[in-house]
Formats: sequence, C-alpha cells, structure tokens
Amino acid sequence: MEVVLRKYGNSTVAVLPPAVLKNLGISAGQSMTLETSSDGKIVLAPKRKYTLASMLAECNPKAPAPVDLALWDAARPAGQEVW
Repeated sequence: MEVVLRKYGNSTVAVLPPAVLKNLGISAGQSMTLETSSDGKIVLAPKRKYTLASMLAECNPKAPAPVDLALWDAARPAGQEVW
C-alpha cells in the first residue's frame, strides 16, 4: 500500500486509511511508538499499556533479593526526609 506524506502545520504526517486503522484495531489519538531501522524502514506499533497485575505476573517471587538491598535498609537520610 502506498501512502503520501502531507504537510500539517510544521509537521509532516502519513495518513492511514480507515480500513487499515480498523484492521489493526487502532484509532486517532492513540499513543504509538515509532522506530526506524538501518535499512530505512519505519515501524509503528501501539504503545503498550501496563497494569499492576501484568507487571506482577512477570515477577519471580522466588528470585533472590538484590545484593545491595541491605544497604538501603541501613542508609541514613541524606536530605530533609522524615521517617
């Protein structure tokens, strides 16, 4: 499919046909990520939305604690912190 870049104020935009938006399940105003490759390709993907449940599902509760965790517990306040 060929699209034409158009001027929109000080920006340049690529207009995506409604059928493409519907097929991909995206709409105007949606946050996207844009990456380019060394061979000149543009990759546009929906920005991932994180939820607490999805992040916790990726955690390993049996993973060892970081080595420097004890240092945080023993650290003294460095500014105006109130504990």
